[in-house]
Amino acid sequence: MSLNAQYILSEGEITRKDNSICFRKHGKNFYIPIENLDELYLLNETSVNTKLLDFLSSNKVTVHFFNYYGNYSGTFYPRNKYISGKVTLQQVKKFMEERKAISKALVKGMARNIHHFLMDRDRGSEIISSKEKQFFVNEIDQMLEKSHTPSEILGVEAMIWNKFYMHFDKLLAEDFDFKKRVRRPPDNPINAMISFGNSLLYAKTISQIYHTHLNQEISFLHEPSESRFSLSLDLCEVFKPMCVFGVILTLINKKQIKLEKHFESSLNYCILNEEGKKIFINEFHKKMETSFRHAKMKRNMTYTTAIKMDGYKLIKYVLEDKEFIPFSSLEQM
Repeated sequence: MSLNAQYILSEGEITRKDNSICFRKHGKNFYIPIENLDELYLLNETSVNTKLLDFLSSNKVTVHFFNYYGNYSGTFYPRNKYISGKVTLQQVKKFMEERKAISKALVKGMARNIHHFLMDRDRGSEIISSKEKQFFVNEIDQMLEKSHTPSEILGVEAMIWNKFYMHFDKLLAEDFDFKKRVRRPPDNPINAMISFGNSLLYAKTISQIYHTHLNQEISFLHEPSESRFSLSLDLCEVFKPMCVFGVILTLINKKQIKLEKHFESSLNYCILNEEGKKIFINEFHKKMETSFRHAKMKRNMTYTTAIKMDGYKLIKYVLEDKEFIPFSSLEQM
């Protein structure tokens, strides 16, 4: 793991100890230096106190909480030093006047990345026909052109994902059976990994938007909500094909995740066990922090940085009317 993010998967107690974070588990102390730490992910039942939270806040560390099932529960935000009244006012103005344009740009960007994902994973094998792959470019543009309300655009987004799930199932090893997307609770290993991966990516996006002047509650594709950071839901959609489904395929193809070893199943649900979560997190973190050359910007960046860059591009649109074009995986060299 790099120094900027730490993940705690076990039950225990976490406190401040001098200038370090102390995680106590089974009578043993494990220390995490505060220097260069940006994010802390607590993925099990962990006790914290206000002294620790004050320490983390003063060091600008964002803490993400997850429940036993691997679902995102909430985020502890440091005091927000990036608040901008000007950006918030303009963000609201764009929401009121031009929400449709931004929503369509996000859905189109997501569809393009899904198309590239399928093209790249199904090289020449034609498990998925060329016509089926082109659906995510040609037909989606036509459908979005005919969509005039937020609910219609969200309907196109949902249809894209349902279509993608059918194709994704064809790329999986035979022992991993997907069938359909089931969320709360996930009912099989693939759904368990999708839910866990989506939660990690959502939390990562929250952290990156925190470092911009954007208001997390004012979204465009998803309905603004009092109970979630809906702008993070917007921006992370574009990155799911590469950063969630790409990770799942890597883990399966390299046989790092095994059905009989890394899942807990009951009558109603299936989740990754602690070892499975650790393996998934390692690959997810590796994916997010692997550097690639961005063709248009002519610089190296990671997916983590690319999320933040999409935030900056949205600010450019909000303040300067510069066209908002989300990240495209085709821009990687």
